[in-house]
Amino acid sequence: MALNEDIAAHPAAQRLQALLPGSIERLRHDRGELSIWIPAAQWGQAAAALRDDAELDFKLLCDLSCADWRTTAPRFELAYQLYSLNRRDWLRVKVGADETQPVPTVTGIWPTANWFEREIFDLFGIRFEGHPDLRRIVLPENWEGHPLRKDYPVEGYR
Repeated sequence: MALNEDIAAHPAAQRLQALLPGSIERLRHDRGELSIWIPAAQWGQAAAALRDDAELDFKLLCDLSCADWRTTAPRFELAYQLYSLNRRDWLRVKVGADETQPVPTVTGIWPTANWFEREIFDLFGIRFEGHPDLRRIVLPENWEGHPLRKDYPVEGYR
């Protein structure tokens, strides 16, 4: 199926595409779960629409995780797990990131993102533009590197 046909088959994707045309890079529906890929440059606007639009209504950010694909561009993939309490609906939003380009923070949209973004910054080194307190949360301040990156040495730096 083409991207436009996939979007037409899913009301949440269709609504987001109507609010922000061209904001969906791709989507995947698997085992009842919808994943939408959004470019980092449009993530701030898309996040606000996902929360504030009455038809979407994703008021809860339940989790934020990251994967290091190392050999692909963009290298990192952020996965935001959103939930609509009123509609009892889940949505996974994926945003690509790399080492040089920060991703917009969503702490002003979902306050729970504060801790999630700090953890990802600490362990992967991804910067979140506009974050109110972006500093290490797991490792000591003087720690060198980001241990969940695929190129981090197993024994640590010596």
